[in-house]
Amino acid sequence: MKKIAVIFPGIGYHSDKPLLYYSRMLAREAGYEIREVPYKNFPPRIRGSEEKMRQALNIAGDQAEALLSDLDFASYDRILFISKSIGTAVAVHYAASHGLQAFQLMYTPLAETFLLAGEDGLESLDGIAFHGNADPWADTRTLIDLAKDWKIPLYITEGGNHSLETGSTLTDLKALLTVMEISEASIN
Repeated sequence: MKKIAVIFPGIGYHSDKPLLYYSRMLAREAGYEIREVPYKNFPPRIRGSEEKMRQALNIAGDQAEALLSDLDFASYDRILFISKSIGTAVAVHYAASHGLQAFQLMYTPLAETFLLAGEDGLESLDGIAFHGNADPWADTRTLIDLAKDWKIPLYITEGGNHSLETGSTLTDLKALLTVMEISEASIN
């Protein structure tokens, strides 16, 4: 079986940070070819500005288009999109605009992820999501409702921020292990 995993990072959360690093390693161990989408040149101070968020999404989307233009997704039996933060919105939009049946492994999605899926005309999403209930980038109640609407399992890290970290190293390592165990089950 030919499989590909595409990594869509966050703005300041690149693929060498824990959530993306370990999920990428799990995908590689499961036999996926790995492709990363390292975008850049975002506007400053995006949080709280709908205009800058839309601009950042457009920048990331354009760069994803360019960086993935050489891939023949039809040649793969399984497509996995692993994404973080703004990358979740880019991954969902990319899959929708290219008609791809990609499993979405979403770390700390934004409300825009689900809202853009609706704008893209998607009727369903296949995937799972992880959220920290102390995440300043996304309202927990909103994400719970949106994930429920889309029938996406949403796993919540108590006290977790936008990186699913609580400030306690051992607590964070235990939470990371749980997140990776759930992720691994969905990757295989």
